[in-house]
Amino acid sequence: MSPAEEERSLPLPERWPRASKFALSACAAAVAELVTFPLDLTKTRLQIQGEAAMRRDGAAAGQAAPYRGMLRTAAGIAQEEGVRKLWQGATPAVYRHIVYTGVRMVTYEHLRDSVLGRAEGESFPLWKAVVGGMSAGAIGQFFASPADLVKVQMQMEGKRKLEGKPLRFRGVHHAFLKILSEGGVRGLWAGWVPNVQRAALVNMGDLTTYDSVKHFLLLNTTLVDNSVTHSVSSACSGLVAAVLGTPADVVKTRIMNQPRDKQGRGLLYKSSMDCLIQTVQGEGFMSLYKGFIPTWMRMAPWSLVFWLTYEQIRRMCGVSSF
Repeated sequence: MSPAEEERSLPLPERWPRASKFALSACAAAVAELVTFPLDLTKTRLQIQGEAAMRRDGAAAGQAAPYRGMLRTAAGIAQEEGVRKLWQGATPAVYRHIVYTGVRMVTYEHLRDSVLGRAEGESFPLWKAVVGGMSAGAIGQFFASPADLVKVQMQMEGKRKLEGKPLRFRGVHHAFLKILSEGGVRGLWAGWVPNVQRAALVNMGDLTTYDSVKHFLLLNTTLVDNSVTHSVSSACSGLVAAVLGTPADVVKTRIMNQPRDKQGRGLLYKSSMDCLIQTVQGEGFMSLYKGFIPTWMRMAPWSLVFWLTYEQIRRMCGVSSF
């Protein structure tokens, strides 16, 4: 058998390992995103309510009283806009996670195994895991930022309708085209800096914590590489990711949702640092943790669903455990 024939006879994961891992992680992320998306929508609405810059500029004059709290926000969306609106913006969210999760998972494994030199069966220094997690998250989010921008803006469409404002978009593709026509290619990457910053912090919590906790348990306890170990590791990763990522997520959401001029420049905030300063000065430090409960309640089940699904898919397809 010639080398070419021998290569073609190999299973797909062995012929194209990175492409296979990209596809598997994207499938697992899509499942996790659809299951937990209503919590993401609730979090986004909570992060926008009471925005000091909008009150100062009079943009909120005449608006209905904002929602208060996670449960009342979710119930209000379901009652006033319809239960289906709890999944408004889910399509671009899935698009975003196909790119974001696929890129970050492949990048992290490549950095961990080939660049940072993790040896099988040995402990991996925490600082190397942090570098790998933050780098992978930043790279993945940069490529996925346009889809994230569309997701955030579409999540606010139901609220605009209740306030008597015209809807901005007819659908996902119309949103992409409108943002592109109004702000150019750069407009699709509006808010990418806080987006990337948030992703780096979240992945320092998610990827780094999951990988470190999982391999610590395997090396130092009687647990084996099964669903119990995956569940414990994912629970830890979801909590750490929420604590580290919520402040940057609030800034990212406000930067992306702010009105813009014809050149695509924000009318409320000059930069992510300006948004951070205005938010703390106008609303207090704890405003950076608006939406923390739904963020954590979403990240915990998201991590659980994603990691369990991803590990099982890898095993069924003959790919080694993460």
